[in-house]
Amino acid sequence: MRETPVAFEESSQFDFSHTVERARQALAERGFGILCEIDVQATLKKKLDVDRPPYLILGACHAPSAHQVLAAAPQAGVLLPCNVTVSVEQGQVVVRAMRPQGALAALNRPDLAPVADHVGELLRQVVAAACSGA
Repeated sequence: MRETPVAFEESSQFDFSHTVERARQALAERGFGILCEIDVQATLKKKLDVDRPPYLILGACHAPSAHQVLAAAPQAGVLLPCNVTVSVEQGQVVVRAMRPQGALAALNRPDLAPVADHVGELLRQVVAAACSGA
């Protein structure tokens, strides 16, 4: 798994549809609800008549953690939900999940680091589960 300043990412061994289903299941198993789904491919086709490979954004929420963060820093709402993407890039299915540590660092609230670390570990697990047979 690769980690960037903003995301955890990994290539999937499965096709796009199967990877999406695995990502949904992995999120649910780790206590996330999916608040929204954005089909970027369909939206860009409709709005701009642009053809692009599949790209889906799953807006996921780990409610206990979101509650804790919002209670401490209401402005953190602009950083929510935790987005997970499944896309096709150069013929390869790629899963990414936001790194909450990077997002919450912008708030300069060290007291929220344990929440970011916990959610980050859960999202790392989601990416791994969506992409491999494990």
